[in-house]
Amino acid sequence: MNEIIYKVETELAPSEFIDVLNRTTLGERRPVDDFDRIKQMCENANLIITARIDGKLIGIARSVTDFAYCIYLSDLAVDREYQKRGIGKKLIEETKKSAPMATLILLSAPAAVDYYPKIGMTKHNHCFILTDVKSLK
Repeated sequence: MNEIIYKVETELAPSEFIDVLNRTTLGERRPVDDFDRIKQMCENANLIITARIDGKLIGIARSVTDFAYCIYLSDLAVDREYQKRGIGKKLIEETKKSAPMATLILLSAPAAVDYYPKIGMTKHNHCFILTDVKSLK
């Protein structure tokens, strides 16, 4: 296999992001049919780490961070064809290296809940989600 290149990218084409999401299980839970929303997701993330082979995007870690206190890793996706090769772990490592003082936080996809403890991450039981402001009482 050719070398995997990991790097911080400041711009990511929404079509390329959609393509890699569709080659992962994450595509099922992301708005891949809403190009404008995906475009905003690409433009407003302030830390994107990619994994590429011969220029082809095979993995991505898309985060929002202040680089000092926290990194919210909102999307970690690796092409199904390239999974179980340490690419996801390396994307997490590269994300953390970009903000070494910050705590890395992510919400796991149901299928990946058992993966994160295996690579040394700690499960946290105090997470809350609000998807609609009308839900506030």
